[in-house]
Amino acid sequence: MIILHASADKGALLLWGETASSASGVRRRQKTVPVSPTNAGAARVANALAEVVPQVALHDSPIETRILWLPSVQTQPIPSSPLVGPPPEGKTPPTLMPWNITALRLSAQQAVDLLSACVGRDTLGPGLVIGISLAYWVHVLRFAGALTAREQFLPALRADGEGYRACWQPVWSGGDDPCLRQLADLMPPACRAFGTADAPPDLSALAAVTAVVENLVDALVRSAVALPASAALMEPAAVSRARRVVRKASAFASIHDAWLHALRSADGRLSGDAAAARQLAEQIQAWQRPVLLTTAAPFRLCFRLEEPPDNDDATEADIAAPGDWYVRYLLQGREDPSLLLPVADAWAPKGRIAALLRKSAFEAREYLLTALGQAAGLCPAVEASLKSAAPGGYHTDASGAHAFLTETAWLLEQAGFGVLLPSWWMRGGTRQRLTVRANVKSSAMSGGSGMSLEEIVHFDWQVALGDQLLSLRELETLARLKAPLVRVRGQWVQVSAEEIRAALDLWKKKGENQATVRQLVRLALGADDGPAGLEVRGVQADGWIGELLEHLDGKAAFAELAAPTGFHGTLRPYQTRGYSWLAFLRRWGFGACLADDMGLGKTIQTLALLQREREAGERRPALLVCPTSVVGNWKKEAERFTPALSVLVHHGAERLKGTGFVKKAKDHALVLSSYALLHRDRAILEKVDWSGVIL
Repeated sequence: MIILHASADKGALLLWGETASSASGVRRRQKTVPVSPTNAGAARVANALAEVVPQVALHDSPIETRILWLPSVQTQPIPSSPLVGPPPEGKTPPTLMPWNITALRLSAQQAVDLLSACVGRDTLGPGLVIGISLAYWVHVLRFAGALTAREQFLPALRADGEGYRACWQPVWSGGDDPCLRQLADLMPPACRAFGTADAPPDLSALAAVTAVVENLVDALVRSAVALPASAALMEPAAVSRARRVVRKASAFASIHDAWLHALRSADGRLSGDAAAARQLAEQIQAWQRPVLLTTAAPFRLCFRLEEPPDNDDATEADIAAPGDWYVRYLLQGREDPSLLLPVADAWAPKGRIAALLRKSAFEAREYLLTALGQAAGLCPAVEASLKSAAPGGYHTDASGAHAFLTETAWLLEQAGFGVLLPSWWMRGGTRQRLTVRANVKSSAMSGGSGMSLEEIVHFDWQVALGDQLLSLRELETLARLKAPLVRVRGQWVQVSAEEIRAALDLWKKKGENQATVRQLVRLALGADDGPAGLEVRGVQADGWIGELLEHLDGKAAFAELAAPTGFHGTLRPYQTRGYSWLAFLRRWGFGACLADDMGLGKTIQTLALLQREREAGERRPALLVCPTSVVGNWKKEAERFTPALSVLVHHGAERLKGTGFVKKAKDHALVLSSYALLHRDRAILEKVDWSGVIL
């Protein structure tokens, strides 16, 4: 049993394995770090992976001996899982201790291949378990893949100890930065556990995950552009040789051509004059600056929509006229989003704001000019505000506020800017549309006499906003304001002129609306749309119609019926409820779907219903259509539980046809047939007046 782990080191992942302890305890000598008794060994890990994940070739990966700080008790590291052993005995509290382990240093492409093989799995094979640290990096790969798929990267050139390396650099925008910080918060300690003999790890989780994401994005982009389609079929060794030949044989016209080639090469190394490479790196940094200036800054530009202040100028209908809205520009801290600084005070900062900006080494003016310039391309109102010397926001009306809420805010968020919207909008209450509700009055339910789904009833439409009914005066006020955002009874809501006109038309027809009970039931159950496109929030009714709707909606229990006299058997409680429900729907002429699982007695519930109707005077036959394989079973069940029901099997070459079948069917309570004959004998079956059809 091996549990696979992965820990970060300078952006790379080191793979190591944990297995059952090889000793009961390890004696520590002064100034020496012992080998962990749970160390599986890099060679063993590579061999195990080669058997179950052959596409991840690790035999050529460098093996390193590293110091890993693990929670330990006395002389034994604590296992990460009971699969490799119980926790050490004793009451000594655990402490971090250094242990030597051997690990495989993965290239970025090897890391992508291994993590891809781990997606959606707990094990890679028998006895090869994906540890919590390795599983964590799978989520990081998903994040890197999302950045790559959205093309959130730029080509770059970086200096390292061996010269210059061309790479693909991720760019954080929108919700990427919060996601990255959330990943850092969720990082298991084992993911950054490498230290020295004298010092535990000092790498922050954010720095560790950022470096790994950068390497993964580089590998993902490089793998997509590295080779032409014809080279994809070559063996890895042949590809490597071909790259070396091309690199040596090619004579690049300029350092720029060499850089473009390095972006597609396996290792990204840039050959050529060091001074020219340094000059190119400076040019690339200047080219990237407008983008990286906004993504790497300690603050981000944020837009806050502020509603008009409360006032006493309300109409008699308690609907406030739209006032002056304001979109305020703010600087929002990336590490502390609750830190909000007005942009108006940041152009020439003083006091506390100046101290905060100096502490972050933040050049506010340069950042704001760049960020507002980018936002201006998404919002014309922002562009207009830049005509002032030190813009701090812009004023707008209700229509502009509505456009900001429904269109601009989303665009700004996707571009990486912060957006703060009123709480009532975020709760969704203001997005409630005008709705209508049918109000019906009927007499009390009494034995079903005179009650039918085809009965014509009169009703009135009631117009509501959320749970509050609106009066005619309020609707007229809304129509007069002609604003998409209005304050209704102290709450800002979104309305449309089309909906208001439709609602007013319904008020003018008050007392003239009529429909069948069946149509009202369809409205109540959401099967039909409301008038003029208005959403129907239900049907409010009293009397027998109200009772019927409550039963259908499950708000009221229906009466449970006793089994009919001619039923030979005992219904279980849930079968009694199912049989009673069928009888209730049958009474009102509704179809029904009995959705009990196989073997729970749908057959006997149906037979009980047919027996009850027969005893109530029903003399028409019922048609039951089923698969051919169960026709005989239905006949046997009917003979067992409802012997008084005469059954006719309409199947086989000798079956009756024409008037002979019609006459014979009328003499039986139940006719059994199959789906195969349903289409073939349709003309014959349609000649019978069935009491019901059961599928």
